[in-house]
Amino acid sequence: MQNNNIKINQTTNEMILNINVTAEIQEILDELEIKLPKLRDFYQLSNIPIRITGKLFTETEMEKIKKMIQAEISVEVRFDDTSDLLGLHAIKKTFETQTEISETKFIQNSIRSGQKEEYPGSLVICGDVNAGAEIIAGGNIMVLGALRGVAHAGANGNKKAIISANSIDITQIRIANLVREVSEKTDKCPICKVENDKIVLL
Repeated sequence: MQNNNIKINQTTNEMILNINVTAEIQEILDELEIKLPKLRDFYQLSNIPIRITGKLFTETEMEKIKKMIQAEISVEVRFDDTSDLLGLHAIKKTFETQTEISETKFIQNSIRSGQKEEYPGSLVICGDVNAGAEIIAGGNIMVLGALRGVAHAGANGNKKAIISANSIDITQIRIANLVREVSEKTDKCPICKVENDKIVLL
């Protein structure tokens, strides 16, 4: 398991845990279990609060994280009400923001395996997103070629975001905090959107 979903930084007034926006809750809890003993040693001499940033959590998820930390360390735990979308910059909660009109970045090439492209608005990829590549957008994702890598639209919590591609050949689609398993390759320019709190392919 790679333990790189939680970046820890200390300032004068707080300890900051920056969480990878694409990480699943269980991955975060597993990594916390490994990193908490080191933090516990630090907190023998300090009582600065811990601030969780970088990813928006549900109330249940926040409670799980808070309980795990406070079981090891007697410290105040705060959660940001903003997401910095993998450190790009602070974005206010936009769960109901309209996505028909949004700031858009155009990528005029394919995204290769190992590459990551992230943007707080919408992303248009003028090529393929290959397996092993990752694209993350606060708004919509449009792929003019084949989508074979990880795609996460509405990454700051916006369930009105959509994902569209010329063809989709991946196992998983993510919109906001929702995940949809894709069992087979989908052609004919499918559109993925949220309906009744579930991701559907149209």
